[in-house]
Amino acid sequence: MPEDYPAGTAYRNGAGITSLVAGIVAALASLVPFIGGAITIAAAIVALVSGWISLKLVDQGEASNRRDAVIGTSLALGALFVAFVIFAATHSAV
Repeated sequence: MPEDYPAGTAYRNGAGITSLVAGIVAALASLVPFIGGAITIAAAIVALVSGWISLKLVDQGEASNRRDAVIGTSLALGALFVAFVIFAATHSAV
């Protein structure tokens, strides 16, 4: 005899997890001076966009991982800052 489960909302947490993973990749890649810049920018853009989407889903009640989205977005912003500082330091006119 099949059991009846209450119909609840299915959480869509993929965007938050994507933001977290891309933020970690961006943060690690930002520490590599020359090649890491391109990887940092690409991963940070992915982290920012997916973090924004995830926060929107959390506000609508369709996702439950606000912490992952906020951490991923913060890591992406920090990685962009570090990449900018490294770029400015290595390409400054002396």
